[in-house]
Amino acid sequence: NIKKRKTKGINAGNKIKRTKKFQRRADLSYRSRIFHQIYNQPFAGAPQAKGVALEKIGIEAKQPNSAIRKCIRVQLFKNNKKITAFVPRDGCLNYIDINDQVLLCGFGKSGKSKGDIPGVRFQVLKVSGVALISLFRNKKIKPRR
Repeated sequence: NIKKRKTKGINAGNKIKRTKKFQRRADLSYRSRIFHQIYNQPFAGAPQAKGVALEKIGIEAKQPNSAIRKCIRVQLFKNNKKITAFVPRDGCLNYIDINDQVLLCGFGKSGKSKGDIPGVRFQVLKVSGVALISLFRNKKIKPRR
């Protein structure tokens, strides 16, 4: 009769840490405390989301910079939340019309805003199913509705 016990030895720390992390996820109070924040965010844990462009807006950059960053207001399909998304590259706002379908992604800063754009945590990837960078480089044209 071999008893199952805690691993011992000089290199056992990683295994102990891994099993403790795995077992904590079974605890209901831990799960609701840690994972509820993911699903209250606009993308609800997803890396990308689609939505409809509602309006074009310009957001003033934080000090010491002085510029108007081109952004759009988007209503997401999955939960009808309205968020602000940054439109990258010079003149790409001209490719986006109101009521266009846009694909958004994060800035890559774990849900935090980037640079001098206050309160904007997402950016535009595609417009009407065509990548914004290919429109910018004149590789493709935007399809007509």
